[in-house]
Amino acid sequence: MNKVADIGLIGLAVMGENLILNIESRGFTVACFNRSVEKVDVFMSGRGKGRNFIGCHSLEELVNSLATPRKIMMMVRAGKAIDELMNSLLPLLQPGDILIDGGNSYYADTTRRCQAASATGVLFVGAGVSGGEEGALNGPSIMPGGSAAAWPEIKPIFQAIAAKVADNIPCCEWIGPEGSGHFVKMVHNGIEYGDMQLVSEAYHLMSQGLGMNTGAMQQVFKTWNQGILDSYLIEITADIMGKIDPDTGHPVVDVILDTAGQKGTGKWTSQVGLDLGVAIPQIAEAVFARCISAIKSERVNAGEQLRGPRGGFKGEHDTFISQLHDAVYAAKICSYAQGFQLLRAASHDNNWDLKPGDIALM
Repeated sequence: MNKVADIGLIGLAVMGENLILNIESRGFTVACFNRSVEKVDVFMSGRGKGRNFIGCHSLEELVNSLATPRKIMMMVRAGKAIDELMNSLLPLLQPGDILIDGGNSYYADTTRRCQAASATGVLFVGAGVSGGEEGALNGPSIMPGGSAAAWPEIKPIFQAIAAKVADNIPCCEWIGPEGSGHFVKMVHNGIEYGDMQLVSEAYHLMSQGLGMNTGAMQQVFKTWNQGILDSYLIEITADIMGKIDPDTGHPVVDVILDTAGQKGTGKWTSQVGLDLGVAIPQIAEAVFARCISAIKSERVNAGEQLRGPRGGFKGEHDTFISQLHDAVYAAKICSYAQGFQLLRAASHDNNWDLKPGDIALM
């Protein structure tokens, strides 16, 4: 093998594939591996063709393709899969090599893995990656924590691929020791749960309270996104409201099943709030709202027995929309304040010395 890779990545699902395309576009050579090795071949002959990638068909081949100290990022499902992959990789690595978990792992698991890797001399990093598929490709927010000695080695790559704010400041900075990076990502997601619930409740009040149609609500969200409520979630809410279902001719939001799933980070955030004695009611209630939405058949049956109030709104329409805007803004501030209060408590409890200013940029 002639080329030597700057970093390796395991897991070519959409997030992993987009992330290595981002890394390569910044001038780095990337080695890639996937448990189903045919995915490697498909990628190398497709989106990765003619670019600085090294396709590998085994973990040994991946490890041997990397410059030292080796840097390997795992983009696989959180939980047992990470432990199994880590157990397979550690015997192949040398002291000073770096293993990075880029998934949504539970922070306590990351602390445990840091300790296990440290016993072999390998540096372990738990890095929360935020921004979804689009962010992975064009610039995510990255929250790395764990073995501090790894930071100088991975910093040039992570800060090159991260999203940038004013003055080209990257949305990526070292968080702290142990599982602190994944803890910050967990709370980040918890705050986002609260934000999404606010969007849902604003939609409900406009739809059911004011009797507004989807087109009218889309215009409200578009207007909101041009002011202090400007955010990715408000932007995509306005966008999705403009989509029409080709089969029914109705707005997509009117035909989507009204049940919400969850991957666990909001639940973890709520549980840790209870463990640390920190009140985060907005985040917790957003999790409970998802739980209620998931029991659709029970909600339908209950709705037939207990009908809520009906009737047109009697007040001034524009005044209501203005007050709703302000209420959403105030509630967003509360959600963020609750999240940062939880970060402060965890930092004190775990001696992490978290930097709120740095975290706010992520």
